[in-house]
Amino acid sequence: MVETPRLIALRAEAARFREELNEYETRWKDRQVFLASQGYMLRPRYRPGWVPSWKTDTSRHPRDNEDYWNLPLREHLIDATRTSDGRLVYVKRVKTGDAESTIARMLSSSRLNEDPRNHCVPILDYFVDEDDTSIAYMVMPFLRLTDDPPFETVNDIIDYGNQIIQGLVFLHEQRVAHRDCSEKNIMMDADSLFPKGYHPVRSDYLPDACTPAPRLWRAKGHIKYYYVDFGISVHLPTDSPKLAVGGYGRDQDVPELSFDVPYDPFKVDIFILGNMFKREIYDNYSNVDFLLPFINAMTQNDPKARPDALEAERIWGDICAKVSGLQRGWRLRGRKEVWVQKVVLDTYTSVRRIFGWVTDLQG
Repeated sequence: MVETPRLIALRAEAARFREELNEYETRWKDRQVFLASQGYMLRPRYRPGWVPSWKTDTSRHPRDNEDYWNLPLREHLIDATRTSDGRLVYVKRVKTGDAESTIARMLSSSRLNEDPRNHCVPILDYFVDEDDTSIAYMVMPFLRLTDDPPFETVNDIIDYGNQIIQGLVFLHEQRVAHRDCSEKNIMMDADSLFPKGYHPVRSDYLPDACTPAPRLWRAKGHIKYYYVDFGISVHLPTDSPKLAVGGYGRDQDVPELSFDVPYDPFKVDIFILGNMFKREIYDNYSNVDFLLPFINAMTQNDPKARPDALEAERIWGDICAKVSGLQRGWRLRGRKEVWVQKVVLDTYTSVRRIFGWVTDLQG
């Protein structure tokens, strides 16, 4: 494609914008040497003395250079590579000994990690900053949003629900209420879908951020879903009141949220999950109507009328047991699809399934 003067100018402006670290990035760059001493290497962009590679090599578009890609605007979170084995991880800055890290580490203890129902994000490491002891760092696996890559079949949704509802039963057995378990705080380990890896920011590309990443379709992988971000979670041991207050959280549809009136936080989790299934799945796909009784039970206005986690698991299991193997293999159909789209996409999916094709896997 021939570049117009305007495109050239826009490219140069974008490159200039990326030549300087923003405030969040600078804070991480200043901790790079310390993090490296703990066994975690940040990308070249965040190492001392970094010079943008596109300033010395002008033969490529700036965005084809790995160090062009800066952090999303998340002040407390950065990707890193564990130097002992090359594993891609997240490093999260927290307050030393705060409720979030205390709950997350408890749920990630060796004893609880042995339970296959545990779908709380594993804490791989935890250490205190050498210069400011009020700051600590939690290291976790690098995870992706649950729809990246997108769900493809009805069975993908059933597997997703099986795992997160099982995980909720486990979480509540430990007397922990998440209180913010919406779609952004449930993530997945999708490494098995990317046999050659992927870039942490430009996630459809290889670690070089330039070459498209080969990807298996979801049915060929082994995805595990995790609850993350216990920032407003509460741990209520059996000898303490089963109530909490607070109006924070991504899902503001929860009717009982209040900063003043105590409520049952475990029933809040039930509502949030049911509402998530409604917004993110039922409202988007036309062939998952079998989920409606589950959603209605979970999202009743009266918290006492909602099931607890164990009963929710039973309702879910009873509903999914009636879904045939043929129906489970159906492609998820968008609610806004017209009939021509349905025919074309259904045919493509059927052919792909027959021949065992994979998606975007080259060579």
